[in-house]
Amino acid sequence: MKKTLILIVACLFAFGGNAVAQKNLKLGHINSQELLQIMPGRDTAQTILQKEAAEIESTLKTMQGELEKISNEYMQKQAEWTELIRNTKRSEIQDMQNRIQGFYENAQKQLQEREAELTKPIVDRAKKAIEDVAREGGYTYIFDGASLLYSQDSEDIMPQVKKKLGL
Repeated sequence: MKKTLILIVACLFAFGGNAVAQKNLKLGHINSQELLQIMPGRDTAQTILQKEAAEIESTLKTMQGELEKISNEYMQKQAEWTELIRNTKRSEIQDMQNRIQGFYENAQKQLQEREAELTKPIVDRAKKAIEDVAREGGYTYIFDGASLLYSQDSEDIMPQVKKKLGL
């Protein structure tokens, strides 16, 4: 009796699991990087970021020029200065180096945050279009084709997403 019950349960799992595995899976894929490259607003976001990065770079070059000027003056005149003036000038140089380093780190952080701020609406629109196409097309899974190495029975949904976005 116990063996029969185990055999029945095993058969149910075998055939039941097979039925679940054969459920209508519909797979799709899209290259999200390619999509983001053609999204409206991307070029504007890139232009804004490049402008802001150029402003930061200009300020950084100015600061580095000031540091170089102070350092050169120190190297040329240190022998004529008293210990107090040499120490003061070394402190100025160290302070300037610290300010430049702090500025650089803050600028990198600010540019990353700004990039996220500018690209979020673009990425959100692309994601919504992909989700809408997936729902409307009855897809079970959508894979990012940028890293898809093999796909059998997977449909490229890029044309539908482009249509959804009006591209």
